[in-house]
Amino acid sequence: MRSIWNGAISFGLVSIPIKLVNATESHSVSFRQIHTEDGGRIRYRKVCELEDREVTQAEIGKAYEDADGSMIPITDEDLSQLPIPTARTIEIVAFVPEDRIDPLQMGSAYYLAASGAPAAKPYTLLREALKRSNRVAIAKFALRGRERLGMLRVVGDAIAMHGLLWPDEVRAPEGVAPEAGVTVRDQELDLADALMDTLGEIDLDDLHDEYREAVEEVVAAKASGERPPEAREEAAPGKVLDLMAALESSVRAARESRDGEEAGAAEEAQVRSLPQRKTSSRRTPKETGGKKSTSTAAKKTAAKKTAAKKTAAGRTTEPKKSASSAARKPAAKKSATEKPAAKKAASRKRSA
Repeated sequence: MRSIWNGAISFGLVSIPIKLVNATESHSVSFRQIHTEDGGRIRYRKVCELEDREVTQAEIGKAYEDADGSMIPITDEDLSQLPIPTARTIEIVAFVPEDRIDPLQMGSAYYLAASGAPAAKPYTLLREALKRSNRVAIAKFALRGRERLGMLRVVGDAIAMHGLLWPDEVRAPEGVAPEAGVTVRDQELDLADALMDTLGEIDLDDLHDEYREAVEEVVAAKASGERPPEAREEAAPGKVLDLMAALESSVRAARESRDGEEAGAAEEAQVRSLPQRKTSSRRTPKETGGKKSTSTAAKKTAAKKTAAKKTAAGRTTEPKKSASSAARKPAAKKSATEKPAAKKAASRKRSA
């Protein structure tokens, strides 16, 4: 970043060489004036009224216009000899709490960069002193031909300076507030609080200049010979004369908008599968497979019970079968012995 001013910070008897750098930049789209009939550039030329001719920059100086219209020339040498100590110095005059500064006074913002290695130590000292005190420094400095007021504060690891308007340059808000007495009901305040809560907070980094982006699209389309994009027609909101109805409609619309954004964010979110944790065999299975494993285990348990019953039944019936078979075997032997005895008795009768 190019420095726009070189000087020093005067901190009591401590002098800190610094460079002044712009902390902001403009991204607005700039236009040129042209002649609509032929597209020629319209330029502003610096012309002397007395001689009616164009003059160069080297021929141009400064002057103060008096009340009667006469010009009083002022040279750079006259300005350099002004009896002010802030010509090349940012002179710190006080340290105050930051909330003492009216935001209406704040103007351009600058970064103060340490100029050279010798400035590193006192620069760091001032930065850390501001941090620890939770205060800001009020300073005077001269820039572009006038003395200005500034506020020094810490931003990250750097010291920033905000140009401040002089207190007499800030207008009083006279005639701005409504003159008629207005009464606000508690119900209206409750709805206003609900609307603020519904809108919630926002990350300022997410905000962007939609107008500039739209202008760039128009320029790009016309440069490529295409038709510029047309603005989409949005339904005009109905006129709501009742403040309560307007607040209720605003709260409802804000909630619907927030719910729609959350739903869109949920759809765009990527679902990533987490790595599976190693589980031991002793742990119970997860619910996704729990039913199958439980039913399988139940079937196995029932099969074991059935087998056990069959085994027990086999053990109790086998002795009975052996006993009956044992009883039948002797009976068979008896019948076998009884048959020869019957034959002998029959032969005896025949012989008799």
